[in-house]
Amino acid sequence: MPGPTTDARIYLLDADERQVSPGGPAVVGPDGTLEEIPLAVYRAVQHVLEAMRAGRGVKIVPLRAELPIDEAADAIAMGRDDLRKYVAEGAVPFRSSEYVDWVRLADVIAWDNQRREERSAALDELMGDDSSDDDEQRL
Repeated sequence: MPGPTTDARIYLLDADERQVSPGGPAVVGPDGTLEEIPLAVYRAVQHVLEAMRAGRGVKIVPLRAELPIDEAADAIAMGRDDLRKYVAEGAVPFRSSEYVDWVRLADVIAWDNQRREERSAALDELMGDDSSDDDEQRL
């Protein structure tokens, strides 16, 4: 799995995650101004710092909470037709306007994370089955 300096991530705060905690994470400006930030924002800043310290460029793009399917596909680095197929199958809820089908970014991220976890588990299972088969053949 790629490390934090090479992988793309989407950070999205739920309403309850937007709150700051006194004494929690903060950024300090060059003039000494301290601004408290949510923990998830701190993690995003850490990701940016790690990438930049490793000599990589960083692209930060604000995304709307609801996107056309094609923009959502671009956000998760998936083919547009592929995401449209999954949406049509009901894997991700959507709504239609006159010209555009819309999906919630949070729904797409949750679905994509679940899909990746399932794929990883299936690969782990296959790898585990292969090693046990090899062990049996050696006996």
